[in-house]
Amino acid sequence: MRTDVLHAVRLARTDLRLVARNTTVAANVVLLPLLMAWMLTQAQADTPVAGVPGRLFVLTGVPGLMLGFAVFVNLVNSFTARREELVLKRLRGGQPSAAAVLGGAALGAFVLYLGQVAVLGVWIHRTDGILPANVPLLVVAALLGTVLFCLFAAAFSGITPNAELAQITVLPVIMVIVFGAPVAFPLNTAPGPLGVLSDLVPVTPVVKIMRTAFLGTDHLSGSGEPLTAIEQWTAALPHVAILLAWLAVFALLARWLFRWEPRRG
Repeated sequence: MRTDVLHAVRLARTDLRLVARNTTVAANVVLLPLLMAWMLTQAQADTPVAGVPGRLFVLTGVPGLMLGFAVFVNLVNSFTARREELVLKRLRGGQPSAAAVLGGAALGAFVLYLGQVAVLGVWIHRTDGILPANVPLLVVAALLGTVLFCLFAAAFSGITPNAELAQITVLPVIMVIVFGAPVAFPLNTAPGPLGVLSDLVPVTPVVKIMRTAFLGTDHLSGSGEPLTAIEQWTAALPHVAILLAWLAVFALLARWLFRWEPRRG
């Protein structure tokens, strides 16, 4: 166990260095979601949404969008490229276990994602004078979302032929996150069955929990009422259960679809 943890930490550090050195990757997974966040805030401006200014509603939903880029897109590209270059095969045949390899990828993505959320927190504080109401709940939601999308990325990379196509195959998932989850618009604006389906999109519980943790008001049930820290944790439990159910699904898909070697091998 200790060896696996050390290997995972080393792999995470390597991943973060590679992201920092690759300006294209850094722009796609770090800067692009921030740019999209700015564009969405311009569209919403100060129009009230779910009891808060539209700009603030969007900014507190942007962690869901960041999750799509910093974790999902980043890891699909990484897993696919490393598989085709036989890096995964060499890692699998060496000392690191499968859990250490995937854990290192998840840890690196988690640190990157937390950094983005911290930048977003500074942005919100500078523009609206608000600090996160429940940081522990925020971190737990970020951790669950990272593990969830790391497993999803592992499964998705298995059906992605190569790194070039990975830039295209991830787009439908990003579109679902933008329009299917309450990132920029509340779920009650979706007509009929679409509202129910939107509530079950894997990123939706993460967005709801993090928005509630940021603002300290109930965006889990949609009432917008102020909640104490304990009430926030209690209200979040059903949504955590949904995340755990998705975790089980994506873990099975990752076990079934993830590939350590190129298809031609």
